[in-house]
Amino acid sequence: MIFILFIVILLVAYFVGHRIFVHRKTFNGTAKLYGKTVIITGGNTGIGKATAADLALRGARVILACRSKQRGEAAAQEIRTETGNDAVIFMQLDLASQKSIRSFAETFLKFEPRLDLLINNAALAAPGCTEDGLGMILGVNHIGPFLLTNLLLERLKEYAPSRVVNVSSCGHDLGTIDFDCINTHKKLALGSSDVDLFRAYAHSKLCNVLFTHELAKRLEGTNVTCYSLHPGSVRTELTRDINEWHMCIIKAIISKFWATDPVSGAQTTLYCALHENIEHLSGRYFSDCQLVQVKPEARDDGIAKKLWDASEKLCGMA
Repeated sequence: MIFILFIVILLVAYFVGHRIFVHRKTFNGTAKLYGKTVIITGGNTGIGKATAADLALRGARVILACRSKQRGEAAAQEIRTETGNDAVIFMQLDLASQKSIRSFAETFLKFEPRLDLLINNAALAAPGCTEDGLGMILGVNHIGPFLLTNLLLERLKEYAPSRVVNVSSCGHDLGTIDFDCINTHKKLALGSSDVDLFRAYAHSKLCNVLFTHELAKRLEGTNVTCYSLHPGSVRTELTRDINEWHMCIIKAIISKFWATDPVSGAQTTLYCALHENIEHLSGRYFSDCQLVQVKPEARDDGIAKKLWDASEKLCGMA
């Protein structure tokens, strides 16, 4: 009953705050990416795969950074076949392992001469902990992308103008940052029920927005820009670790009212990655291919700086 009540509240918040009954915009930019290199995490499925295919069609060298070797290589082959672009490759990356993240960055920097676009797309809503002892959602959805981005920043600066795109969610509106929980328990929320997982997921999406806000400040003058976004409610495998019966309810509601396909869901990611003349909007948040103002907590300089400092400590950068 509590879970159902939570879902109802979530639905009301979404309907009131995001006007879902509008035509979703399509990114119609004609940018070509020949000679450019892109990394996209979670590029083997859903929005990530749709984004990777579009970038491949534009001529980019696309690195699918994924945990599963089998699924990553299969996705890379599918995209190569569909687009005719042979420069789509899989590189193994497990965001639940800081060792894996550092190994990925080291290998990439050794063998790939340039980086023009980093898309932090991968996310999950799963219980448990990472191999580094962090809550799984905190580790994969925030600390992993935070560490990966920082390890690759110098290469992005070297080939500026370049961009970092962080896929967040409108769910960040329901999130908050509990620094006591982060510092004491290395988690975004306590508990392992599905409601707790949704709470932690919302908190992690707020982390994405705050990370982007602070990153933009630190990148001023480098010609590297960054953006966060809500991709739309899309039928993907994001919630594959949630209780099966609860997931059936969620999928039924989403399919009935507003779920879209991954290609449609990828449009705002593509907008932030490729749209011209948005450099002055670095650090801002987008939805449906347009700028959206976020709540005060999501653009608070003090909270963003405090989260950055805490994140550095959790990944050994401090």
